Amino acid sequence: MTGKAQADTYPSKPIRVIIPAGAGDSCDTLVRVLGPKVTERIGQPFVLDNRPGSSGQLGLSLIKQATPDGYTLGCGQGGNMVIVPLVYQKVPYDTKKDFAPIALLASNFLALIVGPHVPYKTTEELIAFAKKNPGRLTFGTNGEGAFLHMATEQFSQQAGITYLHVPYKSMPAVFTEMLGGQIDASLASYIAAEPLIASGKLKMLGIARMTRLPEYPNVPTLSETLPGFASGGWFGMIAPTGVPAEAIALINKEFNLALKDPEIMDRMKKLGLDTHTESPQYFTDTINADLARWGKLLKDIDFKKM
Repeated sequence: MTGKAQADTYPSKPIRVIIPAGAGDSCDTLVRVLGPKVTERIGQPFVLDNRPGSSGQLGLSLIKQATPDGYTLGCGQGGNMVIVPLVYQKVPYDTKKDFAPIALLASNFLALIVGPHVPYKTTEELIAFAKKNPGRLTFGTNGEGAFLHMATEQFSQQAGITYLHVPYKSMPAVFTEMLGGQIDASLASYIAAEPLIASGKLKMLGIARMTRLPEYPNVPTLSETLPGFASGGWFGMIAPTGVPAEAIALINKEFNLALKDPEIMDRMKKLGLDTHTESPQYFTDTINADLARWGKLLKDIDFKKM
């Protein structure tokens, strides 16, 4: 299908997209930016339905229960599709069985940031302090068992350090405590932390991606200190299992085309997002690889499900 959908073909009516988070979340932003471009080609709008709650479990449960006709889709992310099932004992969905991955849209990356009170100027200095003072370095995250907590565990394991975990309900609370000198460091989403970094209020020691940022060419990647280290979240379109393959193929194609639009590419770059235009199978493989990778980490640190 190259033009607008005909009345007797898919899609012939608006498509509901369940966002398992509130307005302004990365998934919400992505669908709001990409949706209109896709609508121009398929002739039907996307109606966003924000359903935050229980770390994304509420929204994903609704996606799972939806009629698999292609008219209810969702946006999933690594936190609620990978980390939540691994850290909680009772989760109302099975990531592998209950969802059909459609298109991996984008991924972000984390930044190692420190408060203005700390003396470390490099990742190496932070690690050296932590090794000499086990358990004294404080890391703030947005919750026990949250993705950022797991990423910090990954960092500490690879660096060979121990630290004091200080969980908060949100990352803005972590930033406030860092600015006040109560928390030393955090592995935070670059998107969320960048305004404070740009203003000089927080220091960025490194980024958890494989290449340096053009905007901050003097900030090393964490992989330059810890070979192979990279960490971040991903966001993608999903559907309940059983959606017709034709519908999955069409939505995948159209979102990939939207992501190649120069205006969209520039917008994604400004948001600090790396975009992807791959197949549904690529997205499936990404999910499975992350389940295996994070599952191994949790086993290695003897994490007890909550």
